[in-house]
Amino acid sequence: MLTLADDLGHLSYVVTGDGPPVVLVHAGIADHRMWDALVPELARRYTVVRYDLRGFGESAPPAGPFRETDDLRRLLDHLGHERVRLVGASWGGRVALDFTLTHPGRVRTLALLAPPWPGYDWSAGMIAYDEAETAALAAGDLDAAVRVNLDMWVRGPARTWDEVPAHAADRLREPLRTSLVNQAAVGEHSQGPATGDLAAVGVPTLVATGGLDVTDFQDIGRRYATAIPGARLVEFPTAGHLIAVDAPAELLDVLVPFLDGLRSSGGR
Repeated sequence: MLTLADDLGHLSYVVTGDGPPVVLVHAGIADHRMWDALVPELARRYTVVRYDLRGFGESAPPAGPFRETDDLRRLLDHLGHERVRLVGASWGGRVALDFTLTHPGRVRTLALLAPPWPGYDWSAGMIAYDEAETAALAAGDLDAAVRVNLDMWVRGPARTWDEVPAHAADRLREPLRTSLVNQAAVGEHSQGPATGDLAAVGVPTLVATGGLDVTDFQDIGRRYATAIPGARLVEFPTAGHLIAVDAPAELLDVLVPFLDGLRSSGGR
């Protein structure tokens, strides 16, 4: 991976392909590798930029206050990309949306895959998950915290492990462990999500949910699709929370035409 150093540490990133830039922002239990199955097809049409959020993957944990939107802007400036197509999964979806709200002139299209909603009134199942993770980390049992997260975000509430795509948990266990190790530092220094009027989002927007995900995120997907003008809502019935991991081919079938639509109409 390549490295962009700054006074807070560094961001690690990788660039693949050629064409208009597409930036993929990973989920909060993953790193840039969660997009591996999508990259070969996307790179035939686009310059695909993947990076590890600060404190995830190979990016260093923050040494001071930071904003994810500032990190993304800095990376795009470094790469010379004035306007990009953004795709974000889970927490990465919120980062992508925040960037769009903060820098609207730098985004051409926006795809949100199961993003959270700040201040959402979470269900009992989500509260129980959070309490279990908190208890495991407080006890210093990192392995238990990893299992709690894999059960919630990879297996989900609607499947047995036998029904989960082969090796999904194995691929995510290492990046998840890294995120948990750095969670306290990221939480201490992150300046939180941006605020803005969703009705002001003026770019083509795709909102995706997994049919096997926690029902909270299906409700949240509908909220975003209603609040963002012209947004298109798509449900992937065979996917849990991480759509790009569970259903990459099905996601590409929707995502590629969505991204290509702007290019075919003259946008670059």
